[in-house]
Amino acid sequence: MTELYALERAAAEKNENSRLIFLIHGYGSNEEDLFGFAPELPANDHIISLRAPYDLYYGSFAWYAINFDANENKFSDLVQAAQSRDLLKETIERYQAARGFSADRTVVIGFSQGAILSYALTLSYPETVPNIAALSGYLNTEIVLETKENSFEKTRIFVSHGIVDQVIPIDWARKAPEKLTALGIRHEFHEYAAGHGVAPQNFFDLLDWLKKV
Repeated sequence: MTELYALERAAAEKNENSRLIFLIHGYGSNEEDLFGFAPELPANDHIISLRAPYDLYYGSFAWYAINFDANENKFSDLVQAAQSRDLLKETIERYQAARGFSADRTVVIGFSQGAILSYALTLSYPETVPNIAALSGYLNTEIVLETKENSFEKTRIFVSHGIVDQVIPIDWARKAPEKLTALGIRHEFHEYAAGHGVAPQNFFDLLDWLKKV
């Protein structure tokens, strides 16, 4: 199995309320980006920020390729996306076993391309990844595996997006709640007067949601 490079912050004092939190960066970024959240996350949570496997250029990585045709239409490499989805699942399970955390105490926070994969993870493997925060992403059903009915009882999802996001349109993000409701998944959906990023209020709302997990 491919080993993903990671930055890790151990829990100050692990207890029954401690969580294993994975940070999944976006296209063209790296593991240091979301790790900037770590000092603001609860001290008793164990934080792991993962680096994507595809090297774009110095310090920039991707979970899967994004290609453009002559008319500037954008296409995602769905084969690479599915491979990264499964690689993330295997990596998360390995850390769960090594650090002594159950799936119920695991949370994945993904931004942009990382959010797209976070959706795919929890909808494909809810028994491994029941809790996700999808920041500035969208639900791509083409990389979601079919699962048995009634498999989302423990699934909880936080969704947030900027209404003036010029990278991933807000309309794409707004399609997710209807699908999540149809699956019976507990979720929160938040919009902010922001672009492609995490506004301060967005982060405060994320911290409030984490208290419920």
